Amino acid sequence: MDTAYDAEVIVVGAGPTGLMLAGELRLAGVRVVVLDRLPGPTTESRGLGFTPRTMEVFAQRGLVDRFDALDTPLQTTTRGHFGGLPLDFGVFPGAHPAVVNLPQVHTETMLRGWVAELGCDLRRGHTVVGLSDTGEGVRVRVEGPDGAAELSARYLVGCDGGRSTVRALAGFEFPGTPATLELFLADVRGCEIRPRFIGEWLPGGVAMAAPLGDGVDRVVVCERDTPPRRRTEPPEFSEVAAGWQRLTGEDISHGEPLWVSAFGDATRLATQYRRGRVLLAGDAAHVHLPAGGLGMNTGIQDAFNLGWKLAAVVRGRAPGTLLDTYHDERHAVGRRLLNNTRAQGLLFLGGTEMQPLRDVLGELTGHEVVHRHLAGMVSGLEVRYPVGPGDHPLLGRCVPDMELAGEAGTTTVFGLLHGARGLLLDLDGDDRLRRRAQPWADRVDVVSARPAGPAGPASDAGAARTDAVLVRPDGHVAWASPGSQEELTDALARWFGAPALSPVG
Repeated sequence: MDTAYDAEVIVVGAGPTGLMLAGELRLAGVRVVVLDRLPGPTTESRGLGFTPRTMEVFAQRGLVDRFDALDTPLQTTTRGHFGGLPLDFGVFPGAHPAVVNLPQVHTETMLRGWVAELGCDLRRGHTVVGLSDTGEGVRVRVEGPDGAAELSARYLVGCDGGRSTVRALAGFEFPGTPATLELFLADVRGCEIRPRFIGEWLPGGVAMAAPLGDGVDRVVVCERDTPPRRRTEPPEFSEVAAGWQRLTGEDISHGEPLWVSAFGDATRLATQYRRGRVLLAGDAAHVHLPAGGLGMNTGIQDAFNLGWKLAAVVRGRAPGTLLDTYHDERHAVGRRLLNNTRAQGLLFLGGTEMQPLRDVLGELTGHEVVHRHLAGMVSGLEVRYPVGPGDHPLLGRCVPDMELAGEAGTTTVFGLLHGARGLLLDLDGDDRLRRRAQPWADRVDVVSARPAGPAGPASDAGAARTDAVLVRPDGHVAWASPGSQEELTDALARWFGAPALSPVG
C-alpha cells in the first residue's frame, strides 16, 4: 500500500456519479477519499429514475435488490420518449426495463450504504479551493470543518456537477452554447395535479407533472421566450405557481413546495475528460437539457467505465495509457448525448412551428428500424465501444445477461460480474481458453458454463454464434469466439495489462 499519499484517488462530489466511482475503486482495493462541500446529504432529487443501461450497471454489481431495503419499490416500465414522442424499450428482447419516479435521494442513499460497506472515506463539508498536478500526483487544498488543509493523491476525479470547481481549477476547456431559456422545477405537496408525464404542449409553452407519491407532484414549467437569468438563489415558489397558472390555467399557489429550482438548456462538453492526473465524470464533463433524465444516467455510466480502468492503473496492473480509453469511449458518448438532448429540446420545447417535424418523426417511429434506433439512443443500449479487431456483432457491446448452468450450479452472466473483475466465459468447453488466460488469473475469472435457458439478448447481436466471450469489468465484450486465440491474448493484454506469466498456447 502506498502511504505517501492521503489517498490513492480523491473523488470530488458525493452525488450518484462520485459514489458510483468510489464503489468501483473500492471493489479493487483502492484507497479513496470522497470530498463533498455540503454538510449532509441533499434532499433535492433532480433525477427520477434509470434507463435500461443504468439498470444493467446496477445489476452487474448486485445493487438492484438494495433498493428493497430502503422501502422504495422500483416502478419499472418499458415506455420512454424522444422529445415527447412515445417509445417502447420492449423492442429489445431481454433488456432491463427502465425505472421511473424514483427520487435521486433514494439512489444516493443506496449508493452511500454500498460504499460505506466497502470502506470508503466520505468527508462532508469539504470545499475544494485549489489543486495542482505535480506529474507524480495531485495536491488538493480544501476548506473543511476544521479549517484549511491540503490532501494528496495519485489521481483526482471531478464529479462535482455542471459548475465543477475541479474543471475550472484544472483548466479544462468547456465549450458549447449558453442557455437560451429558463425552466422551473418544483416538488409540491397538496395540489392533486393532473399527470402530464411526458409533457403537454400549450400555446405559451410546455407543462409537465408527475406524481411522486405521498401527495407530492413534480412540476416543470417552460414558458417560451423566457430569457435565462443568472441566479445566485433558487426561485421563489410563487414564480413557479404563476408560470404554471399562465400555462395551464390551474392554481397551485396553495401547495407546499418541498424544493424549487431553475435550469436552462445550456449545452457544453469538455474537450478532454483527462488532463494528466485529473479526470472529469458526469455533469462536470457535460451539461445539457435534462431531457429524459439522461444526465444522472450518463454520469453513472461514466463512472462505471472509468472505475475499473483507474483502479487497474493505480494498482500497477495496467499502464497509464489505459486511462486514454476512458476519454476515447465516453467523450464520444458525451457528444452523442448533447446532439440527442438538443434535438429533443427542439421537439419538446419548440412552438407550433415544430409541429410538422413532430408529425413526420411520429410517422417515422412507426417503422421498427427508426423506433429501435431512437429507443437505443435514449436507453443507452446502443453504446458500442471500439474495443479492437474482429467482426463479431457482440464486440464492444454490453454482454447479454442470461442464466448459466455449470459445475458450480446455476448463476447469471451479470452475477459473475459482481466483483468487478474481468470474465472469460467459455460456452463451448474449450480448455485452451483457460490455459490462454491463466497468466491473467489475478484479474480475469475463467468460467465454463452453458446457457440454462433462452439467452434473452438485448440486441440482435446476441443471435450470432458465440462460443466464448471476454468481458471487461464494465460488462462490455472485448473479444468473442469464433475468433482467434491470438486475438484473445491481444485483448487480455490490452484491457488487463501485462501477463503475470508468459501466455500459454
